[in-house]
Amino acid sequence: MTFDPTDRGLDADEVPERVDEAIEENEVVLFMKGDARMPQCGYSKRALGLVRRYRDDVETVDALQNLDAFREALEAHSGWETIPQTFVDGEFVGGSDILVELEERGDLAETLNADGRKADTGTATGNDTSVDAPF
Repeated sequence: MTFDPTDRGLDADEVPERVDEAIEENEVVLFMKGDARMPQCGYSKRALGLVRRYRDDVETVDALQNLDAFREALEAHSGWETIPQTFVDGEFVGGSDILVELEERGDLAETLNADGRKADTGTATGNDTSVDAPF
């Protein structure tokens, strides 16, 4: 993966369709800053780590492709414009703070429809899925 400074990302008019498709076509989708390989904010990293504790099949969407347009499109679905945002079966669950709260109450696995599935914690691959405070 290389950085292309001329890449403008998604056009604003493409973003609502991308959001709709991601929510409709994936059981669990996380809209985040960055991607699963390289989260670009601590809140996104924390949300991804929490979801991956229970699900390894989470779809991630990099909202940095057009941040303002993603915020607007996501707000239409969730009423929130902050990122990250997690959706399960088309329903908005919340951002990283809500995921932390669900984990602390012991409800996150059920919310994510984990069905006994436990994702690889990432230690063998060197992936950091910790849920430390955001940077």
